[in-house]
Amino acid sequence: MKTVLVTGASGQLGQCIQKLAEQENTIDWLFFDSSEIDITSNLDLQACFTSKRIDYCINCAAYTNVEKAEIEKEKAFSINAEAVKNLAIKCRENRTVLIHISTDYVFDGKADQPYKETDSTNPINVYGASKLKGEAYIQELLHEYFIFRTSWLYSEFGHNFFKTILNKVEERSTINITPEQIGTPTNANDLAELILQVILKKNGNSGLYHFSNAGETSWYGFAEQILKISGNSDRVQLNSDSSYKTMAVRPEYSVMSKQKLIENLHYTPKSWQVSLLELYKSFKA
Repeated sequence: MKTVLVTGASGQLGQCIQKLAEQENTIDWLFFDSSEIDITSNLDLQACFTSKRIDYCINCAAYTNVEKAEIEKEKAFSINAEAVKNLAIKCRENRTVLIHISTDYVFDGKADQPYKETDSTNPINVYGASKLKGEAYIQELLHEYFIFRTSWLYSEFGHNFFKTILNKVEERSTINITPEQIGTPTNANDLAELILQVILKKNGNSGLYHFSNAGETSWYGFAEQILKISGNSDRVQLNSDSSYKTMAVRPEYSVMSKQKLIENLHYTPKSWQVSLLELYKSFKA
């Protein structure tokens, strides 16, 4: 039986993996949140890796507040880069396969077609830069690993855009959303499913991959679709607003190509509209 360690287990992806784990008893699962394992602590990591032989480590722990990262640069790099380096070292020492989650924000958003894994990176905010450095450490230290860059993650768990829009419906609020950033929403349950398949199939095609649902839209289009499938288009005033300013600069275009994923891991993502509808139906069931 494989032993799989999941760090950052209380985040939305970690909770999606926990939901899948309830149905998967061929794996010995170890779920730890940041209060149980601080990945910035060598002592915590050492204690965890010496307590049991770990075959896979799924690192869901991350500093994800894009805005606060601009003023908490040291903290963002500590969690997203230096801690990842230490985790990679522990995985190398223990022959553990590291599965790590990264972001579309490693790109500057100036492309006019979906980014491939081989395209040049150029992060334009602290969050993206910290995640890119974490990627670099993994690639430098490990021979076998999976890095999944993902985008616009949402689920029934935690705080995310999907739940925020549905909450606005209850408040009958007016919502101002930018139409200028183009990317792809990703159902965290689909990413969890992919990760589980990688582990169960013992897929040897390790490396860097892009994962999101298929297709593209703007944040405005995403909000519009959430309101449509929930039957609430007439309950909320949705405004297209390009003037809203944020502290962190975001890439205007961050759609990622999934061709390598399809060819090497034999996984074809659902369209973002289909996956969104599936989640909404289960969320409201």
